[in-house]
Amino acid sequence: MNNTLSVASVPPPYREGRGGSIHIVILDGYALNPGDLNYDVLRQFGAVEIYERTRPEQVIERAKDAEALLINKVVLGEDEFSQLPRLRYIGVQATGYNVVDVEAARKYGITVTNIPAYSTDSVAQMAMAHLLNITQGVGHYAHQNREGRWSNSSDFCYWDNSPIELAGKQMGIVGFGRTGGAMARLAAALGMSIAAYTSKSQDELPEGVAKMSLDELFRSSDVVSLHCPLTSATKGLVNAERLSLMKSTAILINTARGPIVDEEALSAALNSGAIYAAGVDVLCEEPPRSGSPLLTARNCFVTPHIAWATLEARTRLLDICEANLRSFIEGHPQNVVS
Repeated sequence: MNNTLSVASVPPPYREGRGGSIHIVILDGYALNPGDLNYDVLRQFGAVEIYERTRPEQVIERAKDAEALLINKVVLGEDEFSQLPRLRYIGVQATGYNVVDVEAARKYGITVTNIPAYSTDSVAQMAMAHLLNITQGVGHYAHQNREGRWSNSSDFCYWDNSPIELAGKQMGIVGFGRTGGAMARLAAALGMSIAAYTSKSQDELPEGVAKMSLDELFRSSDVVSLHCPLTSATKGLVNAERLSLMKSTAILINTARGPIVDEEALSAALNSGAIYAAGVDVLCEEPPRSGSPLLTARNCFVTPHIAWATLEARTRLLDICEANLRSFIEGHPQNVVS
């Protein structure tokens, strides 16, 4: 993909709710589409400019003529809105929309939408992949055997740590939305019992899922998997006090958002053996330019925020992005978060 791709001249301003052309600028197109998808579907709505990545100091210049901005991780707030008088729509190409000051967007009459539920199965799959990697050591043994460990073994098999059977153990799920529900189904298929911390009542939960308080769930679960959004209430939810409730054999999985976990506290718990292991796909700083204690913590396995990134999930994301933009232009916006 070129760093910037401009097509056509800006058509006459569209009239919201009456169709017509709209000037669209994609500020960090590489995040969704590193080259295996096609943004051409958006050209039906008007002129499109695509930038692979945009630094904060480049936002105003690149977005100055935009009526619609599509972003993934570019941060937008009142300072930007005050300098972008044509802007009427922001499509966040993700479920989380904390990169946009939605209060300020509302003040400036800017509609903000997100993309819900596109990566449910992919994220649950990654959470389970982390769990299976920790309990079975697949990557660990594959790496050792490339270096000849098995070939030089005196026995027909060997292991450094005893594999862990999940059947009969308790999976505690924090946040029981679509992804939490998908994780519950995967865990149940492996014979695990399921506990959930959720705003849903017990009657609203699937059969076999037990509603628990947060502390009770951390205290009794063999595995805790986080599937809640990042809010002021969930930031730092997994702290030293909560980690101290967990079994020394327990495993923590985080495919939600990095700041839900106190990284220093989790690193300390892992290094001291207070809990057994953790698998995380998200960190407080992404990429971790200044480092993260989890990158070197004992029995901590870190992947680079890729649970959402399967081709299938990203294809659904682009389809919903198109539908969101179409609905806005036609005057009945959907998936509005502002």
